[in-house]
Amino acid sequence: MNQPAPQSAPQPAPQKQVADKRILRAFIARRYLGGTGIEIGALGTPLDLPPNAQAKYVDRMSLEDLYKEFPEMAQRKLQAPDIIDNGETLASIPDGSLDFIVANHFLEHCENLLGTLRIHTAKLRKGGRLFYAIPNRDFTFDRNRPTTPFAHLVQDDQEGPEKARATHYMEWATLVENKQGAEAEAQALRLQQMNYSIHYHAWDAPAWFQTLALGTEYIKFPGFVAHFELNFHEIICVLVRTH
Repeated sequence: MNQPAPQSAPQPAPQKQVADKRILRAFIARRYLGGTGIEIGALGTPLDLPPNAQAKYVDRMSLEDLYKEFPEMAQRKLQAPDIIDNGETLASIPDGSLDFIVANHFLEHCENLLGTLRIHTAKLRKGGRLFYAIPNRDFTFDRNRPTTPFAHLVQDDQEGPEKARATHYMEWATLVENKQGAEAEAQALRLQQMNYSIHYHAWDAPAWFQTLALGTEYIKFPGFVAHFELNFHEIICVLVRTH
């Protein structure tokens, strides 16, 4: 379903970016990625892959619908999806079939983060890699939000994310869109009814480091976190499946 842009679209925090974030992404990709994999939600910044890596692109809607969903990107070239699928569930991707999954600025949109990590892990072959970049809360429009506690993520996984959905939209309306009272309640309800893809969760660097440590233990990730690095307003990590 196409979604109109929300009213009072949030703006990122002012920042001075002295270089292109894609440079470090590409450098790390050359160190870790190879074989065949997928990238989820590439939009206008697909990862620059090394020559020995080939990806198919996954998104939840067609290229035409992506332009409708993101009118602010009308003048940008967006990556055409090869596969239409939900990046959290990847129902069309067989288990054990991928050498890598790339998902940049995607995990914060996942209602059940731990469930998504578990599913992504299942799609990898032995030796496969998960390449993620998430926004650093302190340098984005999430800067006024509290970081997501790990206990909340466990609750989402065990009880279902529906229980906290209304709270997430209310937090977005008040702390990102800066609405108050009845106006905030109305905006939160409107966005929830649209199923608008907000940032359900937010992390700064220490909180994300802790989330990875606890999360890999919680899902019994069959491998380790191989890379964790700040990249301007985002944080990059790579997880390697060893068995």
